[in-house]
Parts: sequence; C-alpha cells; structure tokens
Amino acid sequence: MCDKYFTLHDLPREDRPRERLKKVGVDNLSIQELLALVVEKGRKGKSVLSVSQNLLARFGNLAKMKEASVEELQEVDGIGFATACKLKAALKLGEKALNKHDRYDYEIIGPKAVFDLLKNDLGNKKKEHFRILSLTTRKTLISIDNISIGILDSSLAHPREIFKPAIQNSAASIILVHNHPSGDPTPSNDDIKMTERLIKAGRIMGIEIDDHVIISDNLFASLRSDIKTSGLWRK
Repeated sequence: MCDKYFTLHDLPREDRPRERLKKVGVDNLSIQELLALVVEKGRKGKSVLSVSQNLLARFGNLAKMKEASVEELQEVDGIGFATACKLKAALKLGEKALNKHDRYDYEIIGPKAVFDLLKNDLGNKKKEHFRILSLTTRKTLISIDNISIGILDSSLAHPREIFKPAIQNSAASIILVHNHPSGDPTPSNDDIKMTERLIKAGRIMGIEIDDHVIISDNLFASLRSDIKTSGLWRK
C-alpha cells in the first residue's frame, strides 16, 4: 500500500485546480475541483480529487454538505478535523455572500423581502430556527438575532427572550421569522397562538410586530398577509 499523501501538486499540472482556475476562471471549475482547492490534500494512496469525489458521493450536494456537522464530515475517508473545519468555514462564507446580513441599510418592505434575505440561510435547515429582525421607523434593518433552535412551541417563545434584542437595539418594530423543515410554510396552530401572544406583548412594550414570516426551501408564508390570520393584527 502506498504511504504517500497525495496533494494538489501530485496531479499533472494541467489538471491542478489552481492552474485551471487561473487559466479558465473559477466559473468553469467543477464542484469537485472547487472542493479540492479547500481540501488541498488526499490520503494515503488516494488523490485530493478522489477525496473530494467521496465528499460529493457521501452528501449528494453542497446544501446537504453545508448542513453536516464537523463530525459527519470527518466520516468521509480522507477528511480530518482541520479539513472539516475548513469546509464548514468555506461553505458558511458562501452562504454569507448570498445573504444580505451585513447590509444594515436594507429596507424590509413586505414578506418577500424577508424571504429573499433569509432563504439561503434558513431554507434548507433540518431543524426549526427562530429569528427576529429588528427594524427602524423607516423599516431598515438594524439586526438579525437568533432566538432558538428546535421545535417552535408557543409555550417556549417567551416575550423576554424575543423582545430583548429589540429593546437593546431601540427597534421601532420587529418581524418574527422561522423555518419549516418539512417544506410546507403553512402556519401551524402553535405558530398562530404564539404570534397572537407576542403581538399583545409587543403592544404593551410599544414595539410593533410587523409580520411573522415562515420560510421553507423555496416557499414562504406571511401571517399578516394571509386572510385567515391577518385578523391577529386587528384585535
């Protein structure tokens, strides 16, 4: 058995991802080649491109790879702890490049703007993530704050945790956002009960809840826009 660890430099020059990137541009590299640039080295008797192909075979696509834990990435032959961390970081940077989290002049007008802002972040999550968007009086974004991860239950959504970021940011209003991993953004009874409870709490504190938007992989629902739940804002 070969004891050599194969790196990018062991590939023929014309097949090395770095040289190909320089020659043909990053847009013309395959996913396998892009992964090889992050992985950098193979294992004993296996090239870095083979290790990258193993990653794709194990997870199927980048979206599932992004959701994998460091431990799950390490289950792939040739992926150690350091490389798994690099992969997590690279995939998170790509996610952040698509999102608008750093654009705090971003104006939130309507639920579609919320969906566009967070779809790449929340759309493919395996668990429910509950977040708060704090807004100015002009409906521009102040912050996005993580409130909880896991099954969202009306009894667990305590106003203290939910309104704390808004109070700290002197927000004029907030938008509730969470995802449905099932792919169906239809609000549940718990979603509706929780929203009603938080609207009432917000009025006491002088912080308006503009909407509650539920996101799935490619769909969204707005409780304020839905005729069945819009009445919550008129009580």
